[in-house]
Parts: sequence; C-alpha cells; structure tokens
Amino acid sequence: MADISIASFAVIAAAGVVGGAMNALAGGGTFATLPALIALGLPADTANATSNVALLPGAATSAWGFRCELAPVGGIDVRVLGGITFLGGLAGSGLLVVTPTHAFDMIIPWLLLFAFVVIAFGRHAADWLHGRVTIGRRSLISAQVLLGIYGGYFGGGVGLMTTAVYGLLAGVSPRALFAPRTLMLALANAAAAIVFVWAGLIDWAACLPMLVGSVLGGWLGTRIGRRLPAGAVRAWTLLVTGATTAVFFWRAYF
Repeated sequence: MADISIASFAVIAAAGVVGGAMNALAGGGTFATLPALIALGLPADTANATSNVALLPGAATSAWGFRCELAPVGGIDVRVLGGITFLGGLAGSGLLVVTPTHAFDMIIPWLLLFAFVVIAFGRHAADWLHGRVTIGRRSLISAQVLLGIYGGYFGGGVGLMTTAVYGLLAGVSPRALFAPRTLMLALANAAAAIVFVWAGLIDWAACLPMLVGSVLGGWLGTRIGRRLPAGAVRAWTLLVTGATTAVFFWRAYF
C-alpha cells in the first residue's frame, strides 16, 4: 500500500485505538486490527505482521501502566515467564515467515473456543481439575511455551487464551491478569516484530497510523481497566472471546 486516503488513514487509526484498548482490557486486539488491514487490500500475511508491529507500542504502554500490579503467576516469577514468551515468540514468528498459514486458520477457531469455555467455566473447572491432578510449575511453563509460539505465529486471541490458561492452571481471575497478560503480549509482539521487520513483511504506510492509535488505545484501556470491577472484566472478556470465536469460525469454515 504505497499511499492511503484520509478515510483509510482514519479507519486504520481507529482500528488501532480499539485494538490497543482491547489488548489492555481482555486481549483480542488483533480482532480489530487484522480485519481492517485485510479490508484495505493487504495480503493476509502482511496484514498479520503489520498488525503485530502496530499493536506493539500499545501493548508496551499497557504493560507499563500495570507494572505496579506484576506478581508471580502460579509461583513462577514473571521474568521467567517473560523470557519463555519472548523465545517462543521468536520461534513462532519464524514459522510464519517460512510456512503457509491456511492450515493454522482452521485450528484457530478451536483454540478460541477452548478459551471461551475455560473463561466461562474457569473457576469450576480449576476446582475440579485441582481436586484430581497436581498442576505444578512444569505444566504452566509448558503452556507458556505454546502461548509464546502462538503469539509469534499469529497472535489472534492470545491474550484471551492467556487469561483462560492462567485461570485454569493457576486459578487467577481475569482482573488479576491485567498486568502479567499485557506484559506477555508485549513480549510476544516484540519478538515477532524483530522477525517480521527483518523479513520485510511490514506495510509501513498502514502500520504507522495504526501504531499511533494503538498507543492511545492502550493508555485508555489501562485507565478504564483500573476502575472496572472483576465482574465487569469477566463479562467483557466473555463478550470479546465469544465474538472473536464466532468470527473466526465463520472465516475458516463458511
């Protein structure tokens, strides 16, 4: 996309604002940015890479805003989980560069459906699971490796899945996950951005206005998130997860 119209510029920037705010509140920012870029004519792989880089500053803004709330997850230091996420993001984005994405497009809806079910029944599922099996650091680390790879490869709904997985394996509520989730999202995006920029997959004319919008959206989402009760956050998370799941099922199978 060599140049864009004023209307397209406004649409891209607005998608960035919405995506940045969604990532700060519950994850799923790619749901706002990727369709906007594809609608403007970018190929799917370029749109995915451009969306990732555009959302990075917003994710970093949100992570910085929630830094005072960072705490270990399931007894594991967030720095350890962050390092795992960054390395996984490098691996996943490398896979995107060298492999086709159509097969993974068929898997994504099922991963999002898993996220929706776990968030909806997460507390009861966690209690049931903890009463039957022992979930330790190894399980959470293994899950974090997969989340990092997924975040680098595609990233759509990775924040939602992180909320679901942390709730299931560590018994953490969605509201308590604002800080660690946004940090992991920022690290996965940063790792992927390095690979995507190196591979030349970024459409900078579309990326820059979306990037500015994502910073504003991340800041707004952080301010809103601090004032929301846990019940409202859970309801918002379920709404975003359900909508994202339905759209990706429609996109993949209809």
